[in-house]
Amino acid sequence: MTSAETIQPGCFFLVVGPSGAGKDSLMDGARVQLPKDQFVFAKRVITRPPGMVGEDYVSCDPKTFTQKNNAGEFLATWQAHGYHYGLESSLIKHQRQGKHVVANGSRAMVGEISSTVENLVVVLVTAPIDLLAQRLVKRGRETEADIQKRLTRESLPFPDHVEVLTVSNDASLETGIERFVSAITTRAHNIPT
Repeated sequence: MTSAETIQPGCFFLVVGPSGAGKDSLMDGARVQLPKDQFVFAKRVITRPPGMVGEDYVSCDPKTFTQKNNAGEFLATWQAHGYHYGLESSLIKHQRQGKHVVANGSRAMVGEISSTVENLVVVLVTAPIDLLAQRLVKRGRETEADIQKRLTRESLPFPDHVEVLTVSNDASLETGIERFVSAITTRAHNIPT
């Protein structure tokens, strides 16, 4: 590469969707299939005890989380379900090196993240509400009342300027992973120059 050439930043795929849609399962399946030299899968930093069921995350106590946030170590932070969540700023470095970043995010943070991240693409994972309910009961992390609150929570609209890909996860896990991988790889190969 000559000094005149520049690296095209990759896409930043922010994966969102209702609880029980299967975001973590689809991302886990995609992580195995996609080339590591082209795709980086973010680990969220969460003020949750280590080893809880679900996604692979970095456990962080609230005091340390606040210190990291104050030091500018997060690209974005938000609160949900009694925990603080953060995406590390280092993800931008990977994106600027031409890699595509895949991160589990929050719908409420799309507007904020879109103001600081190039080539942001929201991947909205969906499933019918009865299937969401079944999955939430099966994972056994919440009470019936908590599940009802999650299922009836209103969804915020996405900003008009943000590109959104919708992936329906209403069939087998293999089908869901196939749809997810197809959506992000197709989009990753079509970055505007």
